Amino acid sequence: MKLTFRAVEEKKPGQKLSAIFSEYRDSYLKWWASEGLSSRPTYSECRHALKTHMPEMVETYDMLCASFGAGDLEARFLSFFCPPRYLAGCSQAIWQGPEPLMVRNYDYDPSAFDGVFLKTSWNGRKVMGTTDGLFGLLDGMNDAGLTVSLTFGGRRAVGEGFGVPLILRYLLQTCSTIEEAMKVLLRVPCHMSYNVTVLDRDRQFFTAFLAPDRPTLITRAAVSTNHQERVEWKSHARLTATVERERFLLHRLTLHPETKEVFVGSFLKPPLYSLAFDQGFGTLYTAAYHPRDLEAELLWPGRRWKKSVAQFNSDNLLVIYPVSPS
Repeated sequence: MKLTFRAVEEKKPGQKLSAIFSEYRDSYLKWWASEGLSSRPTYSECRHALKTHMPEMVETYDMLCASFGAGDLEARFLSFFCPPRYLAGCSQAIWQGPEPLMVRNYDYDPSAFDGVFLKTSWNGRKVMGTTDGLFGLLDGMNDAGLTVSLTFGGRRAVGEGFGVPLILRYLLQTCSTIEEAMKVLLRVPCHMSYNVTVLDRDRQFFTAFLAPDRPTLITRAAVSTNHQERVEWKSHARLTATVERERFLLHRLTLHPETKEVFVGSFLKPPLYSLAFDQGFGTLYTAAYHPRDLEAELLWPGRRWKKSVAQFNSDNLLVIYPVSPS
């Protein structure tokens, strides 16, 4: 299996993002309608939700819609409000060494992945990260060094709220500190259960357990896989080995002090690294974020792709994934 990753810099919504959106438009809208359009909110409901919960993002949202030539369905999709259900694997952890370092694996279906690492300067705030639906982010960092990443929370509950990638984008666009990020995650509703880890340049961090049917819980967890306080969806837990991955990471953090190179390298091997692409949970990339240096690395076995907020090279990288033993 092959995927081409694109590093794209565009300060304001323009021709580059518009061209990529045009490539993905049909896939985006097919996914948006996958559960029936009657179950999706109207455009006016989507825009009202943005104005209510993320007013600072409305101007950027309107600019994106205009740049992409968005009609009704496209604008509803870009709002990320009450989207269809989507599940991911993923592991993430904060290194226990002296400098701030967040490492994560993104395990997901390759056919539903943007493959875009984007740097923007919307509203005067520089942000770079891995996109979802181009507007949202799976992980990322801003020019204040605030870094954020998500994993699926392993619960079936669905409610009224935003897809978590847009919540991550909003957090990085509007927050400079851990305290500000915490307030956003306590306030903005999420449509499914997700775990969001936030790290700053001083190595302060927290993990928030978001859910649509209970209050957000703020924890000091340095490790997050695909459940929250306990396993609630047993079949999903078995499929993704969420408990085994969590135990592996906790064991490394508590019993084996190691260099950052060794720690990052552990994400490129089993049990964290997955080849289950046929089940939608293969590891598409590993990301290592260095907030103090405002740098990020996307990694694969034998490959390393560096990006920086200060010096961002727009280029492409072809990744060829190993074949599963099965």
